[in-house]
Amino acid sequence: MIKPLGSDKLMPLYVADDAKRAALIKEAATLPSILVSSAAAANAVMLGGGYFTPITGYMNVADAMSVAEKMRTTSGQFWPTPILNVVEDASAIKGAKRIALKDPNVAGNPVIAIQDVKAVETFTDAQMKTMTKAVFGTEDMDHVGVKTFNTVGKTCISGPIQVLNFSYFPKEFPGTFRTAVQIREEMGKLGWEKVVAFQTRNPMHLAHEELCRMAYNDVKADGILIHMLLGKLKKGDIPADVRDKCIRKMVELYFPPNTVLITGYGFDMLYAGPREAVLHACFRQNCGCTHLIVGRDHAGVGDYYGPFDAQTIFDNISKKDLQIDIYRADHTAYSKKLGKVVMMNRVEGHTKEDFVLLSGTKVREMLGQGIKPPKEFSRPEVAEILITYYRSLGK
Repeated sequence: MIKPLGSDKLMPLYVADDAKRAALIKEAATLPSILVSSAAAANAVMLGGGYFTPITGYMNVADAMSVAEKMRTTSGQFWPTPILNVVEDASAIKGAKRIALKDPNVAGNPVIAIQDVKAVETFTDAQMKTMTKAVFGTEDMDHVGVKTFNTVGKTCISGPIQVLNFSYFPKEFPGTFRTAVQIREEMGKLGWEKVVAFQTRNPMHLAHEELCRMAYNDVKADGILIHMLLGKLKKGDIPADVRDKCIRKMVELYFPPNTVLITGYGFDMLYAGPREAVLHACFRQNCGCTHLIVGRDHAGVGDYYGPFDAQTIFDNISKKDLQIDIYRADHTAYSKKLGKVVMMNRVEGHTKEDFVLLSGTKVREMLGQGIKPPKEFSRPEVAEILITYYRSLGK
């Protein structure tokens, strides 16, 4: 199986030993504590599960700036996005060398991790602008990711962490949430070595399904990892539990047994386009995948990124830094001429009218009215689940 990023083995920061974890939970009750942002809690979950190997904790200002500007820490480790614990006010932990981090996403705010504080620094306005522009490609506060990044504070608490739990994800998504450690174990049991990963924050329609099948066949893979984001999304996105039902139904009915693993990860969407595509590649390599499907406007939002920016960013990334291969996909759609879903740039003699093309807005309108999209766009069983969801919104 492919090696993790920058390491011979995964480096999960979750304290798996029950006795050690119990002792740390007891210690946490005696430590100065701080309520972290949802993004910082999600970073803890990803660090805990080994997804962010070889990163060992939250970055300091120097590393964050270096990563933003060069996609490399000050020590030279390749990494595409800052991994931060930033807050508005750190006065509650002033002078502390060891602190408890409280989870904002679980009732009662239990401690999610213990952090050794190496530094407490403040990003300047200029540094925040530089980071924002480098990571998101824009400083526009109408960009949902930019707004989130710039409204949680500028005080940076850096240092290694010990993760005590995986927040709400195991409880709310027991059959789907998996750490990178667990995914590697499951793929190992299946005997998979060449694995295609598909990232999704949306339900999968027929074109997505066929794209996974195309990649699987083209690279002669042993299996497909459908890996869905389970964390915070922007308003209007389909909730994770609904997506989960849709994807499970699709795989159950339309894929051969033991060719697909349906899993999810506990991270909040950044909507950072190209940089987030690279981040996705990093943690899919850590999962053990050899290929990641990157389609048009991968991890994008609005019109902030070009349709293939998330593919061309990989042109300048060395195989020494990132071993996973990128399966570059164009728009996929049903061809009326050929009677099947195709990658649009692979077929000749087609005009726009020869494809079944529906906008997301149009599909949502249809589903909201209880109308199933055409079978050339969506599996009827998947559409039924989505119609039930949209009907529930109208109550």
